[in-house]
Amino acid sequence: MYNQIDSNKRKTNILIIIFSMFIIAIGWFLNAYMGYGYGAVVLAVVVSVVMTLVSYYKGDSIALSSAGAKETSKEENPYIYKMVENLAITAGMPMPKVYVINSEALNAFATGRDPEHSSIAVTTGIVKALENEELEGVLAHELSHIKNYDIRVMTIVVVLVGAISLLSNWFFRMRLFGGGKRDSNNNSSGIIMIVGLVLLILSPIVANLIKLAISRKREYLADASGSLLTRYPEGLARALEKISASNVPLQTANAATAHLFISNPFKKKAFSAMFSTHPPIEERIKKLRNMA
Repeated sequence: MYNQIDSNKRKTNILIIIFSMFIIAIGWFLNAYMGYGYGAVVLAVVVSVVMTLVSYYKGDSIALSSAGAKETSKEENPYIYKMVENLAITAGMPMPKVYVINSEALNAFATGRDPEHSSIAVTTGIVKALENEELEGVLAHELSHIKNYDIRVMTIVVVLVGAISLLSNWFFRMRLFGGGKRDSNNNSSGIIMIVGLVLLILSPIVANLIKLAISRKREYLADASGSLLTRYPEGLARALEKISASNVPLQTANAATAHLFISNPFKKKAFSAMFSTHPPIEERIKKLRNMA
């Protein structure tokens, strides 16, 4: 479990470094070959930060509302509430707010910018379908997302994706309306020019692929951290088997919040694993059982 945690943290850091280098490369190309200057990069980052801060501070309430989640209490749902409470105490975390989604779908998610401002939501379907140890594994996974500051990590990633998308969009608009240098410098390399243009054209796609890769690494990390919390990886493994066997989609889910859930809420096979926000459940189960 410790090896899995270290490995996923390391891979996440490497991907964010690659992301940052990607932005620097685009900025260098825009300055050296297009004549836009580094100001465009700085402006893109600032705009992206401002846009992301809104979702960072209000995104949890938006996600819970869009999913149809209703806050519950110890009196209303003592079974769920006490389980979350016990896990939070074990993890040394503040007690998150607990929400219930009235749906037969088997799913759950956590949201919030830090442990002091966090919430966990579960469907009524997953509470009915899972045994005690299985539901505990799911809740420990979601608590681990909060404890590992995954929302904060993904906020940084969203800022980088937004900056790259803005730079790419601005580049094509400026070229369309005659901005920037029309001709490359005599000393410039035609090959580098072509590579730079291809980089800008493909940058939004590449940026989103890196974002998805980081999201998948955080899922593996939450699996390992949750198993460390319960000391019983088999519980989460069995829960994931039941979740994957269910074909009931969560009707209130949407593309903007899909990455928050423990499993793909749409229950449709992805066009490619490369474009999925979640790693294959079979691979997650295999890793969990290797921890036992």
